[in-house]
Amino acid sequence: MINKDLREPFKRFKDINPYELFKGLKTPCYVIDEWGLKYNGKLLKDIQDKTGAKILLAQKCFSNYDLYDTLKPYLAGTEASGLYEARLGHEEMKDKEVHVFCGAYRADEFDELLKYADHIVFNSINQLKKFGPKAKLNGKSIGIRINPEISTQKGPEIYDPCSKGSRLGIPVSTLDRDLTGDLLNMIDGIHFHTLCQQNSDDLKITLDEIDKKFTKYLKNIKWINFGGGHHITREDYDIDLLIECINFAKNKWNVDVYLEPGEGVVLNAGFLLTHILDTFNNNNQIFVITDTSAACHMPDVVEMPYLPPLYLADLEGNKVDVRLGGPTCLSGDIIGNYKFITEPKENDLLIFGDMALYTTCKNNTFNGMPLPDIYILHEDNTFEKLTNFGYKDFKYRLGK
Repeated sequence: MINKDLREPFKRFKDINPYELFKGLKTPCYVIDEWGLKYNGKLLKDIQDKTGAKILLAQKCFSNYDLYDTLKPYLAGTEASGLYEARLGHEEMKDKEVHVFCGAYRADEFDELLKYADHIVFNSINQLKKFGPKAKLNGKSIGIRINPEISTQKGPEIYDPCSKGSRLGIPVSTLDRDLTGDLLNMIDGIHFHTLCQQNSDDLKITLDEIDKKFTKYLKNIKWINFGGGHHITREDYDIDLLIECINFAKNKWNVDVYLEPGEGVVLNAGFLLTHILDTFNNNNQIFVITDTSAACHMPDVVEMPYLPPLYLADLEGNKVDVRLGGPTCLSGDIIGNYKFITEPKENDLLIFGDMALYTTCKNNTFNGMPLPDIYILHEDNTFEKLTNFGYKDFKYRLGK
């Protein structure tokens, strides 16, 4: 079932007809909404102004650097998961902070990483020993990622960094055993990331646990990073409680506070357009095959899994049950089951919402599927095409 905020991804269309707006765009294609990015950005900037916290863009969620100038006035910088993202943030969001966390750094990349990163967070004591002194010598702020070992998620375990056997973050028992002397003195900050699409009540639960378990490590640090997974720009998000959590950390430990949401920055700020290629009825089930693929163009639909919001589908009174799928040979290339007002037809345009996140940065060319082109929808309802993907983008990633 689509949740009650189905219409939220389409609030852009309050006064315009999206079918007229998007008419003429070749599908499948992504449309990044400049208005939606600014809407989110203003909210995030207001939180920073009220608290002094710093909010970063998690590039693993959204790396469309042509929009970094749009986001730059509202953010303190970028968060990266490795060398290439760090370089992208450094080059494209100039004069802003670059923070990096990686499960393990490569020795043959670390010197170059030092050119771009301001904060470097380590995932193990071994990595801290190996790379910390060089990072410190180069003037970088050093952090460690902790595992509070308290799970607040209700979703798939694969997205829960606090699940049993997690490789992410250092538990307090390991810190007590191995973080001593010069290593302890090297630490400038503590990073944790325990949330995934969650509200601030779960952040408060996590902070309370950290306060109990990690007290002695919080006394002499300069900053704490709350990580990502904060759905700050969702309509039901408790911003007042988030502000309370930020102020709690600032006042109790005398630290700077960072957050690094991805989805919270680009939530409901993009669309994926697709046309229907075919419809048929097998065993009283209406099937619709689109020119977009869940597996290739919205992979989280398959991996999470989840049902993406679809414009005018599943509204009260809709009675036509339809299963949407992609054109690939993968039997699991299913977008999902929806209720339509009337039975859809070949060549109809379908508009998926909330498609700025984990799409353009995760898509692929499995089965030889073309990459969807990317457009900016400007605030004045004009379009700017950013890409011109084709056969070469499929071929040249496989050989010379």
